[in-house]
Amino acid sequence: MRPIHWLPPLAWMGVILILSTDAGSAEYTSRMLLPLLRWVLPSATSLQLDALHGLARKSAHVTEYAVLTFLWLRALTAGAGWSPRAAAWTALATGLGWACLDEAHQILVLSRTASLGDIALDGVGTLAAVLVARAGWQHAADATATVLLWAAVGGGAALLALDAAAGVSAAVLWVTTPAAAVVLAFRRRGKARSGPTPSGGDRACRGARRRTD
Repeated sequence: MRPIHWLPPLAWMGVILILSTDAGSAEYTSRMLLPLLRWVLPSATSLQLDALHGLARKSAHVTEYAVLTFLWLRALTAGAGWSPRAAAWTALATGLGWACLDEAHQILVLSRTASLGDIALDGVGTLAAVLVARAGWQHAADATATVLLWAAVGGGAALLALDAAAGVSAAVLWVTTPAAAVVLAFRRRGKARSGPTPSGGDRACRGARRRTD
């Protein structure tokens, strides 16, 4: 396996290790995220902003370990030539093992605290990456985009209703929520026009008929 394959996952493991120091503490990330959240949601209270900041930090656990697992899957399949099943199990074990070491390291950092819940979130990201890779990138990306659009529409509508009831401005939500609804509608319309995607068995049968003809 050439360095071009194994260096990216090792480098990303280093990034995760750096983020488990003071550089990834809540105090440090609040200096960057809270001003941004306050600009996007000017009517949000301090309590709401703190909750969103915490949600962003927890989401980062899932994201960073999903990326790590994708990188190891690529290294083991494209670089080492492993079978998809063996690569998936190895990438899963590597992600979970590094999550445990990451949290253990945080015990030694005064500004950080180790958490079994964070290990569970890391495991969710690792498992999601394996499932996406096994299901197929295009199908997984399409499903993820659909879920995110529905979340943007539903969550945005709920926040708009709450802001309206409180008599405060929803600012950018008046743009993002309708935009997400429009994109979702166009996606559903496009799928309806193109019809159902043929399954793997159907494609195989069509290929066999072509070879027979």
